[in-house]
Amino acid sequence: MIKKILLIYTGGTIGMIRNKESNKLIPFTLDSLLLSVPELQNDELIIEYKSIKYPIDSSNMNTHVWVEIVDIIEKKYHEYDGFVILHGTDTMSYTASALSFMLENINKAVILTGSQIPIGVRRTDAKENLITAIEIAGMEKVNEVCVYFENQLFRGNRTTKINTEDFEAFKSPNFPVLAEVGVKIKFNNYCFKKSNAKFTARKNLSNNIAILKLFPGIKIEIIALIMKNVKGIVIESFGAGNATNDPKLAKLFEDMINKGKILINVSQCIHGNIISGEYESSAPFENKNIINGKDITTEAAVTKLMYILGLTNNDSEIRAQLNKNLRGEVTC
Repeated sequence: MIKKILLIYTGGTIGMIRNKESNKLIPFTLDSLLLSVPELQNDELIIEYKSIKYPIDSSNMNTHVWVEIVDIIEKKYHEYDGFVILHGTDTMSYTASALSFMLENINKAVILTGSQIPIGVRRTDAKENLITAIEIAGMEKVNEVCVYFENQLFRGNRTTKINTEDFEAFKSPNFPVLAEVGVKIKFNNYCFKKSNAKFTARKNLSNNIAILKLFPGIKIEIIALIMKNVKGIVIESFGAGNATNDPKLAKLFEDMINKGKILINVSQCIHGNIISGEYESSAPFENKNIINGKDITTEAAVTKLMYILGLTNNDSEIRAQLNKNLRGEVTC
């Protein structure tokens, strides 16, 4: 059966082709891509191409572009068997996490991929990443937002970028890979099953949030200033969820919660969980209204907060949703 895949180009290293006349790297068109990767030309695949209005370096990624991507998928949802998003690596995990929340009850693969070296360069890793991402998107075995990179398929909202130089740029530190690619593509038993619920695109996000990374000697006054000007705060604490046991910090957290602030505690460590009460230094986070982020990544915590703040203004409902495992982003 012929599969139709929509390639969505957002920018990034992967989409650069060398112009033969100027010898400079320029963003590709679908025609130039197919010429560069002839393996994509076959009778079993129909690949069509759509670019966001203004392709960007992924460091310029923002909520408006996420909405644009979701809008494309929503409008084309019934026309294609799967979607592959070409994206720069620097913020790919943020985008994958955001899309996982915004695309509710999706029953098709949405796979983000990119490369460390442009597709127009001889030693590029882009060709394998692109070919395999498209292959998986057409297999009807994946029903969620994923990242494919360097022979591994990850749940998108479990990923983080760990390396700027190696081809193995991403890891899923607290969740197994969905598939491993060698001679064969071996799927593990962690992919979501198809949902009977209706696909819904959620496009209302709030960026009225901040990340607060604790460090030894951080001033309580600085923490207060950061919290004062936003609704939601992702706090990157030490180890299993620890901070200075200065009573002023616990009092500040309590005051901010009373003012309607939403606090979620995540670990600065790549691997492991937030464990409340494990150490005396976890005391500042014992307030029951501070969300225990468990093993969520910072990228997923940020985008989950954006998503939920865009759904409701009710603080109790916001906290209730943050405590749920919505898209497989935390381990129950």
